[in-house]
Amino acid sequence: MPIASNFTSILSKDWEINFTQCAPNGYLKYTDLCNILQLTAAAHSEIGGISFLDMQEFNQAWVLSRMRVEIDALPKWGDIVTVKTWINSLENSRSVRALEMYVNGKKIVGSETFWAVFNTKIRRPEGLALPFKHFELYPDTRATKHSYSKINLNHEKEIVFEKTVFLSDLDIVDHVNNVKYLEWCLDLVDEKLILNQKIESFEMNFLKELSMKDNVIIHESLNETETTYSITKEDKTSFALQLIWK
Repeated sequence: MPIASNFTSILSKDWEINFTQCAPNGYLKYTDLCNILQLTAAAHSEIGGISFLDMQEFNQAWVLSRMRVEIDALPKWGDIVTVKTWINSLENSRSVRALEMYVNGKKIVGSETFWAVFNTKIRRPEGLALPFKHFELYPDTRATKHSYSKINLNHEKEIVFEKTVFLSDLDIVDHVNNVKYLEWCLDLVDEKLILNQKIESFEMNFLKELSMKDNVIIHESLNETETTYSITKEDKTSFALQLIWK
């Protein structure tokens, strides 16, 4: 699709929180929070001419490599949230995108995301085949207090779950959807911590693809202020999640 006439380098988009997106406490699930952020990023790429459909002409897609989310509060059922997004950096095969969520003008969530251009045919990263110089970049305007990082996995951990990848875990790029990794791990957390909104921030590293029928092991490492999960296939780490507690 061509660049839309209403294209702007900073996009604000409203979403209404519906009951299917909420946990039993009536507040937005952390997984659906990530979905809303990513849908906003997708909407911005669509009006900017670098959407999934645009990129598929060259067998390309944006895939998420790292994501940090800092949470002051979660919206609840019926809230209208405004998500604001802009790009910090965009060059060759990688991009850093900022996102913020507001309710009634108050910022409640900030996120920094790192994306890579992925060739869906040869399953490898490569340079973006589409023009992108029309995006104004905002390298100094950050959405989070801290940037995303490489999660440290060099600590004691235990196996807590084993899983096989099924069709419902896959997305349009034919690998495990990034939110699915988060869902698998959060299902292993004490539900009281989730329902009482004790997560201050979380960070995700997406390291290797997982595909249909892959068998994986989920590991957990605990201390007073944080919990780290890692998902491995044949002793190689595919995903890491760090939860920081309030």
